[in-house]
Amino acid sequence: SATEQLRHEVTAVLSMAGKDDEVVLRLESGGGMVHGYGLAASQLARIRQAGVPRAGGGDKVAASGAYMMACIGDRILSAPFAILGSIGVVAQLPNVHRLLKKHDIDFEVLTAGEYKRTLTVFGENTEKGREKFQEDLEVTHELFKNFVAHYRPQLNMDEIATGEVWLGQAALGKLLVDELKTSDEYLAEQARERDVYQVQFVERKSLQERVGLAASVVIDRVLVTWWGRLNQQKFWQ
Repeated sequence: SATEQLRHEVTAVLSMAGKDDEVVLRLESGGGMVHGYGLAASQLARIRQAGVPRAGGGDKVAASGAYMMACIGDRILSAPFAILGSIGVVAQLPNVHRLLKKHDIDFEVLTAGEYKRTLTVFGENTEKGREKFQEDLEVTHELFKNFVAHYRPQLNMDEIATGEVWLGQAALGKLLVDELKTSDEYLAEQARERDVYQVQFVERKSLQERVGLAASVVIDRVLVTWWGRLNQQKFWQ
């Protein structure tokens, strides 16, 4: 997974980087599952704890969970029209209980624990379940806000933690970012005085996978050659 890949990349960086170096994180994401992005942000926090300077941001989108990751940086960079913010939590799911009931289809939901299942897709939802689900969303949102406020204390959380998004220029005015600049521009500036390296974790394929891939390529080539010859014979006969 991307989070697993990030874990290895952070470990590699920490094995070599010092306080005179800088880590630049290029983000392009509109967010996703809270536990996944929470873990990704925690991985980046390891760099902060090691005292290595950090800069992060997005050229197109760094919103919701991705903005949470960007907050780990000492500075957040943004392209002028990048989308940032979305400090909120959303959950949506359909419910087809009435449709099933219309066709005389029963669906049983059995749980142990009052709130083991608050809302379901197939079962009949209750007002109590909805209230508990909303309460869980509010708790998650509060944790999200506290995390952002910890790393960006200059933010007015009442103003920006509404789930809204802003383009880079407006985000600068809200203090969501520190500078309007693309990652390419920033890296080019740094390259004039520093060595710049891209760190990317690539999982090594096993011998079986490499042999299988090579065999697949050979078979594809044989089939293409065979098919080409067949077509030539049909054309010239």
